[in-house]
Amino acid sequence: MEKTSRLHLFEGYGVELEYMITDQSSLDVRPIADVLLRNAEGEVEGEMDHGLTAWSNELVSHVIELKSNGPTGDLVALRDKFVLDVRAINRQLVTNGAMLMPSAAHPWMNPAKETKLWEHESQEIYQAYDRIFSCRGHGWSNLQSTHINLPFYDDEEFARLHTAIRFMMPMIPALTAASPVLDRKFTGYMDKRLYYYEKNQSKIPVLTGKVIPEKLFSKYAYQKHVYDRIAAAIKPFDTDHILKPVWLNSRGAMARFDRGAIEIRIIDIQECVSADLAVVALVTGLVKLLVRETLVRFDVQETFETEDLYDVFKSCVKSGSAALIQDPTYLSAWGYDQPVTGRQFWADAIQKVSQALPEYLMPWLETLNQLNAQGTLAERIMTALNGDFSEEKLKETYSKLAQCLHQDQLFIP
Repeated sequence: MEKTSRLHLFEGYGVELEYMITDQSSLDVRPIADVLLRNAEGEVEGEMDHGLTAWSNELVSHVIELKSNGPTGDLVALRDKFVLDVRAINRQLVTNGAMLMPSAAHPWMNPAKETKLWEHESQEIYQAYDRIFSCRGHGWSNLQSTHINLPFYDDEEFARLHTAIRFMMPMIPALTAASPVLDRKFTGYMDKRLYYYEKNQSKIPVLTGKVIPEKLFSKYAYQKHVYDRIAAAIKPFDTDHILKPVWLNSRGAMARFDRGAIEIRIIDIQECVSADLAVVALVTGLVKLLVRETLVRFDVQETFETEDLYDVFKSCVKSGSAALIQDPTYLSAWGYDQPVTGRQFWADAIQKVSQALPEYLMPWLETLNQLNAQGTLAERIMTALNGDFSEEKLKETYSKLAQCLHQDQLFIP
């Protein structure tokens, strides 16, 4: 959400979608994002304006990002434009024998051999990351995610928004896990992307923390406890003084005071744009109800320590919608008196948001109910594979995912 004027809570939404570029036949990754980012003179640019949306590069050259071109209040219009963008990109890629493929990780990419960092605008930043962290691994060069940017105006709004997001975000993987397969086998996790997300910068632990952000309620406190600590920690490694703390902050929800927004980063990309935007609508709707204290009082939300929320998060990362939430204090805050599965939690959340915000959620309700009934994309991928991780079966399943993306249809095995 680069082009952000100072907005109040929920006056606009910034959405970013990352997709991998793969060969149409083999489905191997193709590092050719630069063919999509050339201006009329044939020069490669890091970002191309496409009206309501923009296309931009990422760390690696086989990933393209589609994003709202500044904040928007109309998620339906944004969905429709993203669908057109996906199809336009596929039309461009077909001349190179390539196409877009969804899901949060490529099932057989070998990052050590196939990683190609972006070599154009801002390449010095990516080279610095690679030198410090070695970006040729899962979690660095093999991942795709959805980001939601939600605005805040001042410290009071920041405190409300940050508290609500950190309180609910442990449950997100139970809705969106989409990375069960790496290296042609089941990883043991429904959301292996987030497993790596926590660990890929472990050389400097302060950058990511516990993924779930700390309890912080003001710009001053955030600067002191996050950005100043990051600046001090990176100094011995960033000898060329290239990397800024605001770029390095990798918490699952990051405060961007330069934009006046909090960016949620732990959502795995789904199989199609309609699924992604339905998730965006549900997550932001739930955050809105928490900010309003419709579901849980603010003084209750703010009591939860990061470690306690992290334990819930880990369970959802591993098991997706089958995760059994057992923390009695967390359950009680949501109004439960006994353990619930991630799927039940989100079924209830859909109902609560649709009742409180009926016009807002109506365009997404059918899609959300289908997604909840079928389970996370990770679980649907595993159902489709049915224990068969052969090249043939993997190609068959992920080819269907690519078709779902182009046709904007849900993947129902």
